[in-house]
Amino acid sequence: MSEQQRSSKSRGYEMRKRAEDVERTRQRIVEATVHLHGTAGPASTSISAIAERAGVTRLTVYRHFPDETALFEACTGHWLSMHQPPQPMEWGAIEDPLERLTAGLADIYRFYGEGEQMLTLSIRDQHAVPEPIRAAWDGMTRQYVEVLVQAWPQADDPVLRAVIGHAAAFSTWRSLCREQGLTNDTAVEVMATLTERVGSRPASRRRTELP
Repeated sequence: MSEQQRSSKSRGYEMRKRAEDVERTRQRIVEATVHLHGTAGPASTSISAIAERAGVTRLTVYRHFPDETALFEACTGHWLSMHQPPQPMEWGAIEDPLERLTAGLADIYRFYGEGEQMLTLSIRDQHAVPEPIRAAWDGMTRQYVEVLVQAWPQADDPVLRAVIGHAAAFSTWRSLCREQGLTNDTAVEVMATLTERVGSRPASRRRTELP
């Protein structure tokens, strides 16, 4: 091997090692952010605290993540990679509205239970979460509700939509399962029973329920 070939090989190795070091540093920053968001909450998580936990300088944090949105996006993506989010495409394939609702709420409530601490703190501190991240989470929730609503023949009924939206909310799960002590299965059954009752209202009655 010539000196030029050895030099080129050495440069290639150094470049790969540098890229790996950069990626490891980025990952430490993301993991530090996830930990602090899930223990102290976004509002109490400073760049200095992230840097200290990750073992880097504040400048290094900003070098990898120039703004809050980029940092939150990376944090959210990493957290979701460790917590299986609800799968509306799966329960959306169920034609029966009550069966779809039951499967969907079971999936949603499972996710809420697994991610309770992070979700609780993130909702509490939503004023500190960048608007694009809040909009993305709101969009996910709207998708869940839309998939659940569309199975019902009376999908245009605003009261039915409101009840399903209420059933799919994190605050509803927390009230039923944490404050009132129900299991996920029982909470799903309660919300399904309520929704079925609302969905079976006569059309004449539905027309008189709106202002």
